[in-house]
Amino acid sequence: MKALVFGGAFNPPSRAHIDLAYHAMQESQSDCVIFVPSKMSYIQKEQGKDYAFRDEDRLSMLNKIAENKDWMIVSDFEIHSDTQPRTYLTLQHLKEEGYSCRLLIGYDKLIELETNWQYIPEIMHEFGVVAMDRYEDDCISYIAKDPYLSGFASCIQVVHTPDIYHSVSSTQIRRKYMEIRNELKTLKDMVPEELEGLYAYLNR
Repeated sequence: MKALVFGGAFNPPSRAHIDLAYHAMQESQSDCVIFVPSKMSYIQKEQGKDYAFRDEDRLSMLNKIAENKDWMIVSDFEIHSDTQPRTYLTLQHLKEEGYSCRLLIGYDKLIELETNWQYIPEIMHEFGVVAMDRYEDDCISYIAKDPYLSGFASCIQVVHTPDIYHSVSSTQIRRKYMEIRNELKTLKDMVPEELEGLYAYLNR
């Protein structure tokens, strides 16, 4: 089965994550997308995110979304590893499970490959990359002009993504979540404990 491997924090998963992955799958003529959430400790310590949902919560969110999507697979390989695996090791693991894999990344990751990633030649030549073009990034021109990436141009397929999702991000969702959570905590502190369920009325 031809699979795109989509790793990331998914902190939390957004509609853009899901819809863009599906779009990339169709454009690249793949059979499925494997979502691989990274460890909470990596999100907090290495990426410095302001807030990280727990490993099992992000895994549960993705599994819930995947329930009615036969093209979407969720892997717990990285979350259940003792330490955060390198992407190359994750791709090798999924290959051993029987998938013919390519790595799915966005433009922001593409420009980090030379400096922030390991095993890039192995990833490129053994698996290949599908890069999503967003925000008028022009991945094709960037790859052609970049001395490092241009050497891997034949290993990279660029797919252009719909404009409608370009302004949706997990960062925005986390900020809104924190605002709502703080409001609910304030409400909880203001009412008797017997009425703690009062916050449920805010959803009506």
